[in-house]
Amino acid sequence: MSLGLGLAALGRPAYINVGRSGELPGERSVGAMREAAHRVLDAAYAAGIRWVDAARSYGRAEEFLAGWLDGHDDVTVSSKWGYAYVGGWRTDAPRHEVKEHSAERFRGQLAESRALLGDRLSLYQVHSLTDEGPLFRDGPLLAELAQAAADGLRLGFSTTGPRQAETVRRALGLEADGRRLFTAVQSTWNVMEPSVEDALREAHDEGVHVLVKETLANGRLAVDPPEPVAALAEAHRVGPDAVALAAALSRPWADTVLVGSVSVTQLHANLVASTLILDERELAALAEAAVPPARYWAERAALPWG
Repeated sequence: MSLGLGLAALGRPAYINVGRSGELPGERSVGAMREAAHRVLDAAYAAGIRWVDAARSYGRAEEFLAGWLDGHDDVTVSSKWGYAYVGGWRTDAPRHEVKEHSAERFRGQLAESRALLGDRLSLYQVHSLTDEGPLFRDGPLLAELAQAAADGLRLGFSTTGPRQAETVRRALGLEADGRRLFTAVQSTWNVMEPSVEDALREAHDEGVHVLVKETLANGRLAVDPPEPVAALAEAHRVGPDAVALAAALSRPWADTVLVGSVSVTQLHANLVASTLILDERELAALAEAAVPPARYWAERAALPWG
């Protein structure tokens, strides 16, 4: 199955996903969120999902995942470094995460991830890289990454913002000892923000593993879908989330399509996408849901944490 599970909304009490609050425990204690994460992980595994994606900034996501991994030896685990969680397990924290792409942050967070995940960490990604980010000019950081790759750690990066395509192409041009430094990329692609598609197709064709994130636009496509998505959902008698995910699954360059379900109910609704086949006419109709990248990312930035 090409679906994977992302833990962004399950590892911490607050996140920006729309439609999340009512699906989570009323008391978002560490214990309650751990149990919720394990329920979704169990259901995802039972459904055939074998890729789970976390990050150092996802609160206790790596910890929750580490406590579940025993007996699930066929699951691929990816995580990310670069953001630190500073929310103090509060939904009303003034700030939830702080970004820093530096050699010191990489070393420190890699040690933290390995302490929890050990040799189960299959892919370590730069979190939310941009084409003008400091990584490209940071010799010590690039040297650290090159050494980690030489030592056998598979490296990738995730992208953010309206210039994702430029970021993908620039990052995939980085080399260490004559070989590509990053062999995986994780980007936001959905029917509202498909601007990175050509760059991801190129990456896939060159043998890079492509992960697709935010396929439901942080829940907006499930809760308040644009008319083309809503119309197809009604026609197929499925939820709008299934339509949006089916569109992502239809992309031949998408190796792993991540879902961010926070409950078993949400997961089962999302999984309908795996049996929904959209024809070329329907996929063309969904193209009408796209908005300018600058507008999309401005609206995403305005989503409240809760």
